[in-house]
Amino acid sequence: MNAPNRPARRLESYVCGQWVRGAKEGPVLLDAATGEPVATIDSTGLDFAGVLEHGRRVAGPKLRAMSFHDRAGMLKALGLALMERKEEFYAESFRTGATRPDGWVDIEGGIGTMLTFASKGRRELPNTRVLTDGEVEGLSKDGSFVAQHILTPLQGVAVHINAFNFPVWGMLEKIAPTLLAGVPCVVKPASQTAYLTELVVRRIVETGILPEGALQLICGSVGDLLDHVTGQDAVTFTGSAWTGRKLKSHPAIIANSTRFTMEADSLNAAILGPDAVPGTPEFDLFVKEVAREMTSKAGQKCTAIRRVIAPRATVQALTEALADRLAKTALGLPEVEGTRMGPLASLDQRQEVRERIRDLATVAEIVAGDPEAVRVTSGDAGKGAFMNPVLLYADKPFAATAVHDVEAFGPVSTILPYDDPGEAVELAKLGKGSLVASVFTDDKAVAEEVVLGLAPFHGRVMIGNRLTAKSSTGHGSPLAPLVHGGPGRAGGGEEMGGIRGVKHYMQRTAVQGAPRLLSAVTGRWIEGADVQHDIHPFRKSLAELGIGDQLITAARQVTQEDVEHFAHFTGDTFYAHMDAAAAKANPFFDDRVAHGYLIASFAAGLFVEPNPGPVLANYGVDNLRFLSPVYFGDTLQVRLTCKEINPRANAEHGEVRWDCQVTNQDGKIVAQYDVLTMVAKIWPAEAE
Repeated sequence: MNAPNRPARRLESYVCGQWVRGAKEGPVLLDAATGEPVATIDSTGLDFAGVLEHGRRVAGPKLRAMSFHDRAGMLKALGLALMERKEEFYAESFRTGATRPDGWVDIEGGIGTMLTFASKGRRELPNTRVLTDGEVEGLSKDGSFVAQHILTPLQGVAVHINAFNFPVWGMLEKIAPTLLAGVPCVVKPASQTAYLTELVVRRIVETGILPEGALQLICGSVGDLLDHVTGQDAVTFTGSAWTGRKLKSHPAIIANSTRFTMEADSLNAAILGPDAVPGTPEFDLFVKEVAREMTSKAGQKCTAIRRVIAPRATVQALTEALADRLAKTALGLPEVEGTRMGPLASLDQRQEVRERIRDLATVAEIVAGDPEAVRVTSGDAGKGAFMNPVLLYADKPFAATAVHDVEAFGPVSTILPYDDPGEAVELAKLGKGSLVASVFTDDKAVAEEVVLGLAPFHGRVMIGNRLTAKSSTGHGSPLAPLVHGGPGRAGGGEEMGGIRGVKHYMQRTAVQGAPRLLSAVTGRWIEGADVQHDIHPFRKSLAELGIGDQLITAARQVTQEDVEHFAHFTGDTFYAHMDAAAAKANPFFDDRVAHGYLIASFAAGLFVEPNPGPVLANYGVDNLRFLSPVYFGDTLQVRLTCKEINPRANAEHGEVRWDCQVTNQDGKIVAQYDVLTMVAKIWPAEAE
């Protein structure tokens, strides 16, 4: 239960290495469920230019000196530390109006997102400070002049301006890719729920895991902060489209081409397929999903379903099913067991939602719920920002302009009928761009038509049906590996998206030059760069191995007997290997040819050093291409070059990528690929 009459605390900002109070007392923030004071908030008097400079000068160099793996390890340690403190965050989260399940999405969902970025950073990024982007581009016939796109961290600060509805996840999902990129952050949470964000930042600072200045917090207005951004900074915003456009047009952002990402209003749609009639699993899943999205976080989610698009013949049954399910929603104090939906974030927010419902009611009728009446199972309906779910119906959906323009940011949805799938897509598109849409169908043709119609207007599309009923994360769940954003009205931005989100805080640069110098810049061997020949590179541990260590093998002739034995032994008796006439009729071959996998097998036999040593395992190949046919009597030779070395931070081994080039007796390349191995850091393992 919420502690009665708990004294309001004065929120502080964490800037320039210390906790600082604003010069004024500031407005009072109230408990969403009880109306009791929680905190006061103010940032008056802060040196906002100094905040940005502190991040650039103090934290930036420290973060950029770390490798991607170092930063990933930092995020993992921080995520685990926060998870240990989650119960403290849940207790504070109740005061925002969030139930325990609501808080789980915000708190553990946010921490889980941070841990996902930590994992992806270790698995998908090299243990370096620079990231290569794409393949090397040859710029001269002799290979002496080449180019490589690289990504390096911005040397500024990322300013994250967040919404009130997810005070933990909204911060962590943004700072995780930013810090992994090597860029310090300034977080400005929405005032109404800033007390929870402030608590989490206090615990982050106490861990001492982040370098000083890597994370700063502003509780209250950002003052003249944006006046001081540069072309090396980035600004992200989550909130209303009106505020987002105002910030995006800030003179300093325009003048400096400061990166700006917005996630704004979104009239998300859920479409019930024509095959999903009452009695089908898809119909039941649809009812459950719409009701869940209307009541989760009291409908205060940027991904919530605002428009329910259904076949006209199914509308009555759908309305009855939804009305029945919503009527059973237990509304009350968020910490009380059995409460299904807590209050809105504030009384002002509830008033805003009621006004938007009145706008919607000019073109639609309310078919379930009363926006003015409040029925609670616990708590005081007169003090908390409680509101029952409201369902509307617009019989003429294309004429119901307000439904496609007005977002009631609460437990409110409108049912819109359609007559064919193409019409359903057109209705969804009237939202002018959304974060997410979903379609519930078990019909492949419906899925294809609707998804391809929705995709250009949505950042994410979810297909729901009986096969994914148990495994689906649902319509409204942004996931760390997937982009969170949408075109048009939704802001035109992309957040998260796995490593895509990391790259948003990095500069892509095309570097041109000689291969040996370009290799030194990227830390990755490229054709034409320096090589070394001494002992077999498979005899070298990571402590001894270097980029450019190379082996030129002996040669081996491929015979007809080899090919036929391989064919019968493996069962691959494809005609091009076994039938001369058929092979010659093939436009690619002059005669019978060796199997591509025989070539790769012979190559391994040529370059492998068979004795126990630092190479512990081969875990695959990348980019395998067979470039020229190999005929009976041809001779194969391998050039194996150490291309990239990635030591693992918390292991006794690392990954080594080898460039493998197989040539014939004429020096023509017949196969090219990367060999991936695990190599011990020290060999023998017990050596010091």
